[in-house]
Amino acid sequence: MGARFFSLFVFPLVFCALILLALSIPSFSSPVRLSSPQFLGKFSRRPTSSNKLPVKRYRYDVRYFDQRLDHFSFSDDDPRFRQRYLFSSDHWTGPDRMGPIFLYCGNEGDIAWFAENTGFVWEIAPKFGAMVLFPEHRYYGESMPYGSREEAYKNSTTLKYLSAEQALADFAVLVTDLKRNLSAQACPVVLFGGSYGGMLAAWMRLKYPHIAVGALASSAPILQFEDIVPPETFYDLVSNDFKRESTSCFDTIKNSWDVLISESLKENGLSALTKAFGLCRELRNAQDLVDWLSSAYSYLAMVDYPYPSNFLMPLPGHPIREVCNKIDNASDGSTILERIFEGVSLYYNYTGDVSCFELDDDPHGMSGWDWQACTEMVMPMSSSQVGSMFSPYNFNLSSYEEGCRQSFGVSPRPRWITTEFGGHDIKMTLKMFGSNMIFSNGLLDPWSGGSVLQNISDSVVAVVTGEGAHHIDLRAATPEDPAWLVEQRATEVRLIEGWLNNYQAKRLISVM
Repeated sequence: MGARFFSLFVFPLVFCALILLALSIPSFSSPVRLSSPQFLGKFSRRPTSSNKLPVKRYRYDVRYFDQRLDHFSFSDDDPRFRQRYLFSSDHWTGPDRMGPIFLYCGNEGDIAWFAENTGFVWEIAPKFGAMVLFPEHRYYGESMPYGSREEAYKNSTTLKYLSAEQALADFAVLVTDLKRNLSAQACPVVLFGGSYGGMLAAWMRLKYPHIAVGALASSAPILQFEDIVPPETFYDLVSNDFKRESTSCFDTIKNSWDVLISESLKENGLSALTKAFGLCRELRNAQDLVDWLSSAYSYLAMVDYPYPSNFLMPLPGHPIREVCNKIDNASDGSTILERIFEGVSLYYNYTGDVSCFELDDDPHGMSGWDWQACTEMVMPMSSSQVGSMFSPYNFNLSSYEEGCRQSFGVSPRPRWITTEFGGHDIKMTLKMFGSNMIFSNGLLDPWSGGSVLQNISDSVVAVVTGEGAHHIDLRAATPEDPAWLVEQRATEVRLIEGWLNNYQAKRLISVM
C-alpha cells in the first residue's frame, strides 16, 4: 500500500518511559515488574559478537573540539573536555553559495554508530550541497570529561554536567565556532535527530532559533513527561504490535508471566529455568529473566522494520511476525515457556551463533542514561491490566526517587524538562512559537505515543506512517524500502528544501 500520512494529534495521548533498569519499582497487582525500556543508544556502547560497531560506510574526518564543561558558569578555571565530532565537506558548496550545514544531534551513545545508522543525512547531502556534522553527546563515546569514563562516571559531582541543556550548548558553541572559522556565518544549519537525538533537535530549534533554521525530529517523544500522556501507553503499543500479528501470540506472552513465576518457586525451579532458556549463568531470581524477555519484546516493537536489519541484532524483516510464527507454530505438546523460548530466540539468536545467553544488560556498571533518567529525564511508566500483554503494575514516584537516591545520591526533578523546554499545551506552544519543524513517527514504534502526531501549522508538520518503526526514515535507503517509506523521505526532503529556499530568499533580500 502507498504511504498513509495520518493527521492525528492525540493530546494527551501517550506513553511510558525510560526508567532506570536498576530501579526497583514495585508492582501493586503482580509479583512481576517490568524492566523499563531504553532508547537504542545503549547498543552503540557495548559491542558483542552479534552487535559490533558498523564498518565505516561514509567518508568523514574525526575531529575534536575544546568544550567548556559548564556552559552556565563564568569562572576562568572551569574544567574543559574534548568533544569528538565527525565532519564531512565533500559535497559542501561553501560559504559563497550559502551551502547548508546538516547537524545531527548526537544521542546517548558512540557517535560513529549513529552516523553509520543515519544514512538519510548522508544520502541527501549531495542534493543540497551540504556539509555534514555529527557532534558527539558529552559523557558518551569518546567525549568524556575528566579524561576517562571511570572518572566521568565516578559520582554525582562528576556526573552533574551530564544534561540535555549542556549538550545543546555544546552543539551551539561548536557549530557557531566552526562557521566563524570557515567564514560561513550566513550558511543555514538544519538539525536532524532520532529518538533522544530527535528530542534534542526539536528542543534546539526552539531554544536556539538563531542558530538553526529547521529541525527533523524523528521518533522524538517530547511529551513523555509528568502527566502529559498516560503512563501505560508504551507497553500498550508494544502489545498492540504483537496482537495485530497474532492474538494467540499475544495471549501466550500475556499468560507466560504467571507460569514463569510459578516455575521459579518450585524446588530447583531457577536451575530448571536456567537450562530451559539456555542461560550462561545460574538465575539469581525470576526477575532477571522477566527483564530479559520484556526487553526483547520492547526492542522488537522498536525495530519492527519491513526488511532485514542489523541495527540492534541481526533480524529478519517484520521480526514480530516471525517471532509470533515461532511461538504459534511450536511443535505439538510444547509448554508455554518452550513456546516463549522459541520466539525470543529469534531476537537474541537469529543467526544461530550464540551458544548461551547472558542476561546482564549493563555488565560494566551504570550508564549515562540512568543518570539522566534520575535527574531530568523522568518519564512515568505503567503497564495496564487490560491492554498490555505484560504483567500489570503502576508507576510509583516515591520508589523511583528512592532508587535514584540509592544509585546516585540525587533526587529527580520530574517537572524540570517541561519547565526548561515545555510540553504542556504543546499544540498552542508550537503554533505560537515554533516553525520549520518535522515530527516524523511510525505508529508501530511504541515511542510514537509520546510525540507530535498532527500538523500544528504550515511549518510545524507531522509525518506519520502506519507501518513505520523507530526512526526508520533516518536509516539508509535500501532496495527493499516500501513505497510509503520512499514517499515519507521525499516529503521530508521537500520540506527541508522549502526551509532553505525561504531562508536564502530572505537573506538575499536583507543584504540588497
